[in-house]
Amino acid sequence: MAEEKDKKNLLKISGYSSTAIEYILRKVNVGKIEDPDAHAVYTGPCGDTMEIFLVIEPDYKVIKEAKFQAVGCAGALTCGSALTEMIKGKTIEQAEEIDEEDVMNWLGGIPIQKIYCACLAKRTLRNAITEYRNKQN
Repeated sequence: MAEEKDKKNLLKISGYSSTAIEYILRKVNVGKIEDPDAHAVYTGPCGDTMEIFLVIEPDYKVIKEAKFQAVGCAGALTCGSALTEMIKGKTIEQAEEIDEEDVMNWLGGIPIQKIYCACLAKRTLRNAITEYRNKQN
């Protein structure tokens, strides 16, 4: 318990909101989906890598499930969690409209130097959607 409290305090001091901290500690949507409808891996210029898995309802193109894995910092983990939460139940088109600022607003605050993590999540999602569309054609 003391270790988790120490992590929370460190993340708070670093500039993460309570929502962002909970996503990090609870590992929201972290995982892999076997046989996903869409999947992409992207490595950002910082060296962090994210992988997104989507299950898409075929008739209405609604994202039914979303999971991710990341090798990187706390910012990558919280942005991946936020984005995958945000897109569930949305159409592909609605998910594409989500931008980095939307992710940061959803989280309620992350350190300014971690904005690139929201970009990492967004680019990985964009690549997964592109891969999905390419398979449909």
